[in-house]
Amino acid sequence: MAGIKALISLSFGGAIGLMFLMLGCALPIYNQYWPLFVLFFYILSPIPYCIARRLVEDPDAMSNACKELAIFLTTGIAVSAFGLPIVFARANLIQWGACALVLTGNTVIFATILGFFLVFGSNDDFSWQQW
Repeated sequence: MAGIKALISLSFGGAIGLMFLMLGCALPIYNQYWPLFVLFFYILSPIPYCIARRLVEDPDAMSNACKELAIFLTTGIAVSAFGLPIVFARANLIQWGACALVLTGNTVIFATILGFFLVFGSNDDFSWQQW
């Protein structure tokens, strides 16, 4: 039952984050869809860590070069997702209010992705692999 509650709360967090992203794009005062490019970062961010978890023999090891490289790449992708709307705003492609909404959506979405890996990423009886 705890897994279902976690899944529902994570889906609610993802929906709220996407709502902020869509508000930053589709409100009539902004009406620019350039911020939708951060969707690529949402898709790319968990990939390095998922690949590293498949390649590592001992997933509970504290220090592993493959795992640390994956975390570094994931951090670079997340920082790029926060930097892209700022670059768009500085280049006057989007307004600063839209940038703030997209950054808020980024925070919520990346917190949701982190929460997914914290809740369903462990190797105990309840794992995300059963979904």
